[in-house]
Amino acid sequence: MEAIKIKKIGLAQMEQLQIVSRQTFLETFTEGNTEENLQLYLEEGFTANKLTSELADPGSEFYFAMSGNKVAGYLKINAGQAQTEIRDRDALEIERIYILKAFQGQKVGQILFDTAINIAKQAGAGYVWLGVWEANLRAINFYKKNGFVQFDKHVFKLGTDEQTDIMMKKTLVDDV
Repeated sequence: MEAIKIKKIGLAQMEQLQIVSRQTFLETFTEGNTEENLQLYLEEGFTANKLTSELADPGSEFYFAMSGNKVAGYLKINAGQAQTEIRDRDALEIERIYILKAFQGQKVGQILFDTAINIAKQAGAGYVWLGVWEANLRAINFYKKNGFVQFDKHVFKLGTDEQTDIMMKKTLVDDV
């Protein structure tokens, strides 16, 4: 495997982001969900218009993890009013860390996670938070291993299915 490089992306990469977003979402959530609900979510959550709007939002940033000239996964972070729920100026939200199956187990997720934490620290955020599906035990364990603790739950709608996301956060002020 080539060394992973992190590349901030913008509107010019929207089509590539859309392809990777859809593929990683399907690879991650096919098990345990119906095809109908997955398709509904893909049609709502990863349209060209929605991704263009997210890429243009000054409070959101996207990063590709690159292995050579191939995208291995991506990260989406939100600050300020771009956050999906809390909208605390002292916080940074990790909205998405998705890795293509072909690159899982190669520390790509850790590299993207570390990128998000470094950005949060540089921005002076006091904490980082995220929501993770309660059935995604692999991700929950990853975040726990990286110092996150559960602080709440919320409903995440996947198509017509209301699912529970565990909300987790990591305090950064003592993490110097």
